[in-house]
Amino acid sequence: MLNATSAPDVQPIDQRSTHPACGLVALRDRQIRSPDDYGIELPPWLRECINHVPPGIGHSCPTDSEALLAAAFDFAFQLHEGQFRASGDPYIVHPVAVADLLRDIGASASVIAAGFLHDVVEDTDVTPEQLESHFGPEVRELVEGVTKLGGLHFTNRTEAQAENLRKMFLAMASDIRVVLVKLADRLHNMRTLGALREEKRQRIARETREIYAPLANRLGIGRFKWELEDLSFKLLEPEAFREMQQEVATKRSEREERLGVTVQLLSDRLAAAGLENCEVNGRPKHLYGIWTKMQRQQKAFHEIYDVAALRILTPSVEACYRALAVVHDTFRPIPGRFKDYIGLPKPNGYQSLHTAVIGRHRPIEVQIRTLEMHQVSEFGIAAHWKYKEGGSPAAGGDTERFNWLRQLVDWQQEGGSDDHNDYLASIKEDLFDEEVFVFTPKGDVLGLRKGSTAVDFAYRIHSEVGNHCHGVRINDRLCPLSTPLQNGDFINILTSKTAHPSLDWLNFVATPTARNRIRQWYKRSHRDETIQRGKELLERELGRNGFDALLNSEAMTRVAERCNLHCTDDLLAALGFGAVTLHQVLNRLREEIRLQSEAEAQPLSNEDVARKLVEQAESTPARQDHAGVMPILGVERLDYRLGGCCSPLPGEAIVGTVALGNHGITIHRQECANVEAIPSERRLPVRWNPANDRNGQRFPVQLRIEVIDRVGILKDILMRLSDGSINVSDARVKTAYGKPARIDLRVELAGADLLQRTMDQIRSMADVLDIARTGQS
Repeated sequence: MLNATSAPDVQPIDQRSTHPACGLVALRDRQIRSPDDYGIELPPWLRECINHVPPGIGHSCPTDSEALLAAAFDFAFQLHEGQFRASGDPYIVHPVAVADLLRDIGASASVIAAGFLHDVVEDTDVTPEQLESHFGPEVRELVEGVTKLGGLHFTNRTEAQAENLRKMFLAMASDIRVVLVKLADRLHNMRTLGALREEKRQRIARETREIYAPLANRLGIGRFKWELEDLSFKLLEPEAFREMQQEVATKRSEREERLGVTVQLLSDRLAAAGLENCEVNGRPKHLYGIWTKMQRQQKAFHEIYDVAALRILTPSVEACYRALAVVHDTFRPIPGRFKDYIGLPKPNGYQSLHTAVIGRHRPIEVQIRTLEMHQVSEFGIAAHWKYKEGGSPAAGGDTERFNWLRQLVDWQQEGGSDDHNDYLASIKEDLFDEEVFVFTPKGDVLGLRKGSTAVDFAYRIHSEVGNHCHGVRINDRLCPLSTPLQNGDFINILTSKTAHPSLDWLNFVATPTARNRIRQWYKRSHRDETIQRGKELLERELGRNGFDALLNSEAMTRVAERCNLHCTDDLLAALGFGAVTLHQVLNRLREEIRLQSEAEAQPLSNEDVARKLVEQAESTPARQDHAGVMPILGVERLDYRLGGCCSPLPGEAIVGTVALGNHGITIHRQECANVEAIPSERRLPVRWNPANDRNGQRFPVQLRIEVIDRVGILKDILMRLSDGSINVSDARVKTAYGKPARIDLRVELAGADLLQRTMDQIRSMADVLDIARTGQS
């Protein structure tokens, strides 16, 4: 199974676990050992827990916190015994490190216990039910929320990554603490990536930077965010990372001396103002933060003035504002650099006063916050949220703070996340900080991405508000829906039952939530049209006589199932849009009718067909393509062709099928619907030749694109493909008044990876509504 979110995992060995499920009773009754008996280095707090456990305590639902942690560790130790990481270390080292990270950020005993046990369901024979009998329902739910998908097989890594993230976000919606364990798991894996091959390190680091570091930031866990970003930076940009390290190290002594003088000066001024309980210290910025600021502002290292900054911790909110007055009285403030995140907190709960002043010889950034605010900025939800008896976040203001998570889960449950690429793109965009803060008519604050419009605001409130909005009042003035929102705007959406989304909105919305909701509404509302279009195509080919009876026949239902669709209406809709071709439907229909009429006939001898093919091949020179290299292994000296129904590409799993009537071998993708009807004895194991990758050979693929009909859209798409050096061998456009245009392209590609990138590039264009890979008709 492809597992896109996994990191260094269990090293493949013969003995996955030395304790099968039938031995769990003995495991449960076994007494906790002394710390030294485990033979590995344990954190001092864990040794203390083990030492404090009374003799005779086993694993049966311990209620005391120390007993729970000791029992969870001992249970995980025994189940992971005999398993090793890719580095060669005992696997138990990883759960211990995860639990240690969770304790550092102040997580509860149940969460730390889940850190010990987060891999036992996936990597051992223990079931969730057995875990609950040992440690209770709360620990079980946390472990299940973290456990990666098992028993499912995905067609590509993108699908696997999307499914794993769907599961994680659904688990977060029921108990946000799940993500604490997941982030700690990812952080320790990032620290220990050295034993993995380079390609896997790069993939994990990229996923960490795009999803997990922003997720930690969304939840306010600054300590995890900074380290995840720096570790990803080190792997993805090694030269830039080393350069930043050298720059920071070279200037460190000078910077620390300058900061020391400024800290002492501010401490004296604060004490003179009656704020002697304030703590002033330097705050070095992490390397990735410095580097991204240099890239964003196009500045050199010496021009970034907040490489280090000052932080002032005060005993109260009132003292924060008094300290700000002292800072501005001591140093000259820089206009436009003051931000009040105490009065207007960030969506992740972050609170602080930010200002920039002209310090001794150069500008310096200052943050002022209370000790409680500092704990929240470092540890996020672990320090900030209180939990109900069942382990869920307490109701209150935090519900609105994570409105983005609720909307993401709602979108999943409504079926709007069927396209894995759209889903991943939405997650990556939604996880980043909002930059525009506006007010609802009731005075509630709502955060949106920079450049957001009233339509983005409407969909952020609720999908029905967005689907029925027809106007907006911004600060009590009627404005166009496309007006970009500014900080502090009061927004009042005007709705009507008869209003509906316009495709023109796709040209100006800024958030993926709004974009996907508009597309989802369009597909749902135009379903009747696409069904009718599909029915007309089929009726034109088959004739009217008996057509309705054929549509309702069992054969047509089986054709829909072979196309991975639920019913005949779904098949007609897919045909009308172009997700399947008329050629594919007719071929499958004829095959189903033939199978029905010949159900009792003697089947053709497949052995005889295969024998004739081999005899013919022995007198035929082996086919060689492109520089004398066979592109496909397993069909040497046999006549073969690539199936036009699925157009397989290098990088995709393929299978050969023996055609009836001595017509050679047809190469299909393994998931091709046509393969299902072919008996297994007529299938041949084949694979792409890796040596062919270096020859630059390209293969045809048919794409169908639905776009907003405007002058120049085809030219824009062809230019985008030309920029990627992708050849287009055929292009056809079909338009209808008042409806989207349909573009059919035949492109020539070297492999599946290039296909995925090409479809992503086209899908990201503003006027593109949908894109699908089709067969060749």
